Amino acid sequence: MTGFSRRDFIKSALIGVGTTTVSLSLIGCTNNDSSPSYNDFNASFNHGVASGDPLDDRVILWTRVTPEGEPQSVNVSLEVSLDKTFENLEFDEAITALKTNDYTIKVDLKGLKANTRYYYRFKVNETPSAIGQAKTLPRNDVDQVKFAVMSCANYPAGYFHAYGEAAKMQDLDAVLHLGDYIYEYGMGEYATDKAVELGRALPADNQGELISLQDYRKRYALYRTDTNLQKLHAKAPFIAVWDDHEVCNDAYIDGAENHNDNEGMFTERKLAALKAYYEWMPIRPYVTGQAESLYRKFDFGSLVSLYMLDTRHEARSKPLDYQNYLDPTSGQLDIAGFQADITAPKQQLIGTEQLTWLTDNIKTSQAKWQVLGQQVLMTKMLLPAELLTALANPNVSIASQMTELAQLKSRVMAADTSLTEQEKSRISFAAPYNLDAWDGYPVEREMLLQTAKAANKNLVTIAGDTHNAWSGKLCNAQGDICGYEFATPSVSSPGLEYYLQLPQAQVTEFADVLKLLVDDLEFANIHQRGFMTLTFTPDKIDSQWHFISDVQSQVFAIEHQQLMQKAL
Repeated sequence: MTGFSRRDFIKSALIGVGTTTVSLSLIGCTNNDSSPSYNDFNASFNHGVASGDPLDDRVILWTRVTPEGEPQSVNVSLEVSLDKTFENLEFDEAITALKTNDYTIKVDLKGLKANTRYYYRFKVNETPSAIGQAKTLPRNDVDQVKFAVMSCANYPAGYFHAYGEAAKMQDLDAVLHLGDYIYEYGMGEYATDKAVELGRALPADNQGELISLQDYRKRYALYRTDTNLQKLHAKAPFIAVWDDHEVCNDAYIDGAENHNDNEGMFTERKLAALKAYYEWMPIRPYVTGQAESLYRKFDFGSLVSLYMLDTRHEARSKPLDYQNYLDPTSGQLDIAGFQADITAPKQQLIGTEQLTWLTDNIKTSQAKWQVLGQQVLMTKMLLPAELLTALANPNVSIASQMTELAQLKSRVMAADTSLTEQEKSRISFAAPYNLDAWDGYPVEREMLLQTAKAANKNLVTIAGDTHNAWSGKLCNAQGDICGYEFATPSVSSPGLEYYLQLPQAQVTEFADVLKLLVDDLEFANIHQRGFMTLTFTPDKIDSQWHFISDVQSQVFAIEHQQLMQKAL
């Protein structure tokens, strides 16, 4: 059809996603008058319960029913109470789980009280689900907001201890999941080498790479059997957003690194993946006019405005690749060509529509903290250019070269007059090491930082994706500090120590060298898995990283590291 783009196709195809959510309200509900019909088969709740996307008057409640056989529908009831006993029900309503939605149920329950904890459970016949807790957002002044922040949970790579530890916390307002909730790889691929030994091998009917809707559904079903993940979902509402592995590695708007021509049309794979995500995650569905985007805003009273961004599937253009700017004969980088392309209008990460929405909301928000929950690092991670070349060369000792460069950087900072011009240039010529992050899309970043500074806002970004723990300053082109960033380690996916094959004795030294070489970096832990908590009060942020000693053992210790950051 003339004028009908691939993006239009995705937008129109995703309209049907909204049908998976039932909208119900406590207001006017007549309890027990609509109890479901009895099913003539047994069913169970093998995948737990979950809540998500809380507002001050509503929340999404989720479960998945596992029936005997494959009926077209299952009659289910939902009970909601203000206490764990369920003696006095606020809500009791009949719902239907449909085979066409993989027997998942999502209820957008409205008419709730602000800043209130509700208990909920589902029932099939007389079989109850686990009991879940959901908390609505505050409406006015609030003294504290606390988030647990998660990212990058690879089931075959290790145990989800991070989820279990967070589930023990009693004061969480929400869990922010920044993506890579599942991984699309098959057995024998990324981070599966110890899966059999750990008892976390992918099942026989889902061992290949995910391509079809059924493939993705089965992978979510496997992940949601994890008891630690079930505990955390039952404990607190999730506010989630996808990254790349919910579809496939290094995805952008019309392709991905991990998608080949023999795997069919990327658009069809993407639609299948996002449909499964909407079915299995406690999020509000497709919003008319936003295509496949998932960006949205949550206000925690007058303290925090939280913006969940989509840096992956909404508008991201394909990242640049240094290899395309290297002269094949001399090996020299075409700096002028690279700079022209990386600052071109088409090089977008979140796109004009999402950026306008974000900057308009930041300007008008009255909340103390403007918090961006998103996937990739915004901090400028600029490394000496020669180190980037070394990273691509397996014959070069990265650790020794970084140590040498760090020594030169120390001498520069100490104004050592014995430094030669050649030595100075080794440090001064720096470039971003990861063009898949905001470093590869600097124009949009600069517009965002300038907006926050001009509006005198306290800007905080939260990132995942890298599998490592970071904290850094967000500086604009003039070097002004416009905000701060905190990044969570992965739940189980391996970090930099794995990719660089660093000995255990060198990982701490390597992180210290990184902090010295990268001007805007303030904290780095590159070898431990875990999660992060952020506590916001009117005058400061309290950030804590919770590191798991070993995700490949059922016996582990947990180490806490704290960093406080005052308001700007």
